Amino acid sequence: MDWYTFIVFLAACCAAASTGAMFPPGPWYDDLNQPGFIPPNWLFPIAWSVLYVVIAYAASRVANMPGAGVAIGLWATQNALNAVWTPVYFGLRRMKAALIVLGALWLAVAGTIWSFWQLDPIAGMILIPYLVWVSFAGLLNFSFMRLNPDYAT
Repeated sequence: MDWYTFIVFLAACCAAASTGAMFPPGPWYDDLNQPGFIPPNWLFPIAWSVLYVVIAYAASRVANMPGAGVAIGLWATQNALNAVWTPVYFGLRRMKAALIVLGALWLAVAGTIWSFWQLDPIAGMILIPYLVWVSFAGLLNFSFMRLNPDYAT
């Protein structure tokens, strides 16, 4: 593995993750009606930390391969959409808009998996848990929206 490439992609993931520090859930989120299947709050930073390492590792596996331009473009798209969701949801408190961002994120992650798989099946395969997590996040976002109609914009 090219450690320099991995560090570059990990730094990009950390930049996306930084929106979580800029827009923390806070009391607004705590006061919302919450679905019964929501994981405990402590699980989210652990899950995202693991996912960001995996996301960076998968990108570092394909980045220097011939023909990786589209794959890395899709990777960059999903990373940007990942960064946008938190400010839309927690900053603007726009659950419907955040769900639209999540839909675009889901498509970008699926496209990244497909394009990575073409170059390196392992890189594509290790992103599947990320797609599952984004799917679950979409279910949570939708459930919060239904339980809190005042924020369903």
